[in-house]
Amino acid sequence: MSANRVLVLGGTGKTGRRVAARMAARGLAVRIGSRAAEPSFDWEQPATWREALHGVDAAYVAYHPDLAAPGAADAIQSLTALAAASGVRRLVLLSGRGEPEAERCEQIVRESGLEWTLVRASWFAHNFSESYLREAVLAGEVALPVGAVGEPFVDVDDIADVAAAALTEVGHAGQLYEVTGPRLWTFAEAVAEIGRATRRSIRFVQVPPEAYAAALRDAQLPEPMVALITYLFAEVLDGRNASVADGVTRALGRPPRDFADYARDAAASGVWNPASWARTA
Repeated sequence: MSANRVLVLGGTGKTGRRVAARMAARGLAVRIGSRAAEPSFDWEQPATWREALHGVDAAYVAYHPDLAAPGAADAIQSLTALAAASGVRRLVLLSGRGEPEAERCEQIVRESGLEWTLVRASWFAHNFSESYLREAVLAGEVALPVGAVGEPFVDVDDIADVAAAALTEVGHAGQLYEVTGPRLWTFAEAVAEIGRATRRSIRFVQVPPEAYAAALRDAQLPEPMVALITYLFAEVLDGRNASVADGVTRALGRPPRDFADYARDAAASGVWNPASWARTA
């Protein structure tokens, strides 16, 4: 595909900023879709969508906060219809593994009339280093409402590589890529691996869902976000995703990165050094 401009929705987030960097490295004009961008894009303000889509050939869609959130399907329906009417030819949707609501959004994209690719991801490894769990790692204790279920944590750089290929190369239209890491880890095992990589003692503690929700409220998270997070832990991490998939290999012709590699590289970057938290908190 000859793309003159690529819109990256969620272009400042974990996957979006990486996708945008890969588009720029390919010499493509990148438009960041965020409230702070110019033109701005706000999922809660549909009036901002048309200008953001104007002149765009392809779009990467990462919905905030999650495709499982109330109203996500309606937003995806409206966005894809407007994208098609605006002349967008290709759309890559970041989806969530094991989420019925996300699969509903996937079906909307399939029926949009656009060239589409679905990137259905497992739990992000980078949630431990680029999200609220970073603070827990630095504090030496990660407490979550999840037991000994296996999860094939996916490296977000693999997600970005798959999305970049789907946006710019032939052969990816009409494909569903279920992207995971190469093996299963329990959360306790993952936290222990981070401890080994950082040479620190970091505990994992399983807590009841009600206690976890109370802790989120104490941290002043809005009630809709509390409900979404607790729902995702209860539903998505119930064992339904305790298997690996071949999406990264099918899309890129190489194996996915392992969680141990992620933990080693993240530790080497200094992201889990207490001094780095003090500078960015």
